[in-house]
Amino acid sequence: MAPSVVENAPIQQKSPSATPDSKRVTPPQLQVLGKTKDGRDLKIRSYPKFDTLEEERLYRKQHLAAAFRVFADRGFDEGVAGHISVRDPILTDHFWINPLSAHFALIKVSDLILVDEDGLVVEGDEPINAPAFAIHSEIHKARPDVHAACHAHSVAGKAFAAFGRELDMITQDSLRFYKSHGVYRDFRGVILDREEGQRIAKALGQGKAAILQNHGLLTVGQSVDEAAFWFMSLDKTCHAQLLADAASAAGYKKIIIDDDEAAYAALQVGGPEKGWLAFQPYYDEQVAKTNGNFLL
Repeated sequence: MAPSVVENAPIQQKSPSATPDSKRVTPPQLQVLGKTKDGRDLKIRSYPKFDTLEEERLYRKQHLAAAFRVFADRGFDEGVAGHISVRDPILTDHFWINPLSAHFALIKVSDLILVDEDGLVVEGDEPINAPAFAIHSEIHKARPDVHAACHAHSVAGKAFAAFGRELDMITQDSLRFYKSHGVYRDFRGVILDREEGQRIAKALGQGKAAILQNHGLLTVGQSVDEAAFWFMSLDKTCHAQLLADAASAAGYKKIIIDDDEAAYAALQVGGPEKGWLAFQPYYDEQVAKTNGNFLL
């Protein structure tokens, strides 16, 4: 007999260590062992401090270019769809973004386009994607705490977005998005007007991600590194959820992580420092693979 809907209902995990009134110390975002046997403290990589805003601008552009190449390696590119932006640290109502027809795998720092709040190109000789401006301009405007945004049509992202629903908290990695992602359900075709960009920004709220129904995924961060890693993680989380949902059809029951444990673990795995650090191995890989030629 085929399993019933009731039999497939997810199990809500109940943790004996967590009760509604339990008080737990806020966990550190980075879990490292960084002391040598002779007592020296080892340095943990962190977002650098800059002597000038021009230095920070270059850093942001270099990491933006790397993010495109990382996305290309993972198949997040599709024709001229998909875009990543980073706020300019000098002209803070401007942002850098990819040119319309450049393949993600080929983008260099010198290819990046600077646009103002009206969508006018300030630096660069190529046009930009109109839907990209409609989305990114409104996100940067609505979220001054956000310096970068990523949007692409990954396969797992598109598949999960077809359901117009939030993620289940079924893995440690999914907890990066615990109460920090929304769903934009008002699909109206290609996004061309800023009013729809505003609605997407509203669906995003104060979270780090949004699932755009029948469309794709969107993530944001305080750095382009963070936003890019959240996108990579969100895509994998969607993939894992689709596999878990498929297994549920055979009668297996998903175990949903208890809210108390989810809230605590989200602080461990979902902070901006953790997101930034998690992207650095991918940045290093791009430097090694290309001899740093994308930095030009």
